[in-house]
Amino acid sequence: MTTITDTMANDHRRCDSLFVEAEELIAHGNWSEGQVKFEAFRDATENHFSMEEGILFPGFEQRTGQSAGPTQMMRMEHVQMRQLLVDMETAVRLMDSERYLGLSETLMMLMQQHNMKEEQMLYPMTDQVFAADAQATLHEMKML
Repeated sequence: MTTITDTMANDHRRCDSLFVEAEELIAHGNWSEGQVKFEAFRDATENHFSMEEGILFPGFEQRTGQSAGPTQMMRMEHVQMRQLLVDMETAVRLMDSERYLGLSETLMMLMQQHNMKEEQMLYPMTDQVFAADAQATLHEMKML
């Protein structure tokens, strides 16, 4: 049986891989391919956030009665990451590698800390809270 932790951690790895590929392409001045890879990363990240914010977090909050706990912090960090993505997209359009790479470094640090909190604390909590409903929840998240 696949767990929420495993599924979402694997999705983190998928997003991370796209992120690294975009950064490498842009660092080497390959703007055309870099832009395509950045857009794939941005879209994958937004999809990940949507699964969490649209299904996982509300389900967790409903089951636990906690709306001001870890999910609120994760949403706040999503806002920060979304703004960095907007700024990075502008840097890509302007072909400003220095700006892009600086923002990329900031985003990487934020993502690493964010993902660690989710993978080590929040996702294991969701596995416990969702228990028998986990597979149905994962299916619903994949349908987004």
